[in-house]
Amino acid sequence: MSIERTMSSPPAETGAGVASPPLSKVHAIAAITIGNGLEFYDFVVYSFFATLIGRLYFPVADPTGQLLLSFATFGVGFLMRPLGGLLIGIYADRVGRKPAVALTLWLMGLSSVIFVVTPTYAQIGMAAPLMILLARLVQGFAIGGEMGASTALLLEYADERSRGYYTSWQPFSQGLAALFGALVGLALSNLLEPAALESWGWRVAFVIGILVIPVGLLIRRRLEETAPAGEHGEEVPGLALLLAHRRALAASILLMIGVASSTYIVVYYLSNYAVSQLHMPLSLGIWAGCVASVVQVLLSPFAGWLCDRLGRRPVVLWSRVALLVGIYPAFALINAEPSLARLLVVVGCLSVPMSMSSPASMVLVSEVLPQRLRATGLSIAYCVAIAIFGGFAQFFSTELIHLTGNPNAPAFYVIGCGLVSLLGLAMVPETLGRRLK
Repeated sequence: MSIERTMSSPPAETGAGVASPPLSKVHAIAAITIGNGLEFYDFVVYSFFATLIGRLYFPVADPTGQLLLSFATFGVGFLMRPLGGLLIGIYADRVGRKPAVALTLWLMGLSSVIFVVTPTYAQIGMAAPLMILLARLVQGFAIGGEMGASTALLLEYADERSRGYYTSWQPFSQGLAALFGALVGLALSNLLEPAALESWGWRVAFVIGILVIPVGLLIRRRLEETAPAGEHGEEVPGLALLLAHRRALAASILLMIGVASSTYIVVYYLSNYAVSQLHMPLSLGIWAGCVASVVQVLLSPFAGWLCDRLGRRPVVLWSRVALLVGIYPAFALINAEPSLARLLVVVGCLSVPMSMSSPASMVLVSEVLPQRLRATGLSIAYCVAIAIFGGFAQFFSTELIHLTGNPNAPAFYVIGCGLVSLLGLAMVPETLGRRLK
């Protein structure tokens, strides 16, 4: 597929008043992808240090209680996503994609600063977990708005034959962020002594997140705006979605439930599962996140390309069914004889259908929504699903194991969410080749 090298808009003005040429499509997609990846890195790196953060910030004697509180704090950040998605999505639809993306990057940089400077519970008492909670809330608000704005940018840079491929760089960037976060966690946990890692080493991972600020400046200055602002009149985007596009919005939320549950179990939870259930050290458990992220990075562009040829619905359907069929045997296999090799093989196999489903689902949701409401609709659909079924996936899975005594219980959670998502797939038409207004 060929990608145009230049855009037709006039040069952008920099803060100093000097004209700066707009980015080519290749560079624009790279800028969006890198910026998006850095934002998701900030959000997901918490997951790889959840067990350690639980010990430092949540004074509960029971290790399971500590882990549940840490996962709950991870999940609380997702509760702000719908609000961020609605408010920043409206801002993106009314004012433009560029300023919305830049705003979310600044907010993510601020949250990383809070993680870096917050003392532990032993040092300042209850103020410590409250500060961590605040940082997660800011992160959730920012990611909620970024998802719709950046995905709309990617889709609107594409032509009718390449929308799946362009949109696939959204899950690619998430996989890249998870891979980067896992590699950072792996390096820190292997290079530092446990005392150093617990004292200051884990904070280094969040220092890297502050890099979102210069990336935000680059995106704000040179990206071309892809959607005219101010076309709503007195229309309220959230209300318009509920009144005129409620079927599409409901279907989008159901589709995103499948994406949320599978991604957060396979990519993030299994690393902590290896530590808490399989009793592996953190330095080994993080390898599960690395493998899942590598598969997602490698397969996301291919999945986008494939759904531009076969259609969105077939790719979503067959990849989702494959994951539902394989998830329980996968958990049973790693619990029958726990080992790092078996864990990595299982994670790699589960990551294939997960990585194929996500890009096709995202482009399908993007295409059933009108342009003037796309950023808002994308943000609401993704964030509502992620807030409950993604953010609390690790909490629900840990609690299911605790209640049932069955270490394979997380598989039932993925199966239930996957079946619900197939209902959403049945509610939307095939959008391959559809002209977007």
